[in-house]
Amino acid sequence: MRATVIRAADARQTRTPNATMTTLASPTLSGPTTISLWRVAIAAAAEGPVHAFDSEQIWTLLAGRATFTVNGTRIELAAGDTIQIAGLAERRLAAVTDAEFLVCGRSDATVTTPTNTQPMIPPWIS
Repeated sequence: MRATVIRAADARQTRTPNATMTTLASPTLSGPTTISLWRVAIAAAAEGPVHAFDSEQIWTLLAGRATFTVNGTRIELAAGDTIQIAGLAERRLAAVTDAEFLVCGRSDATVTTPTNTQPMIPPWIS
């Protein structure tokens, strides 16, 4: 059996204007893998951009309250809730309070936005 340990000290942070992503497992941290795991911390009233990933993601809200708007439907989340978002679904995250998520998705997932239609892999996933 193969096992890889990624130490807390090796986690990598990426800050955007809206949130801080902490990479916990990814190809650049643990070698070849098809799955990445990261933590998202977002401050109250902050909103991410409208975007779509080409593959499914699973988000678990660890603390706080937040909303996702997925394909035009607003979904309210409280601590402990999990949302599965299908690939290509247009989504937008908004924090109602300070919030922290644990997120899992494909390590080669690409994202597009209405203003940036060129697919790219975000640094916290790779």
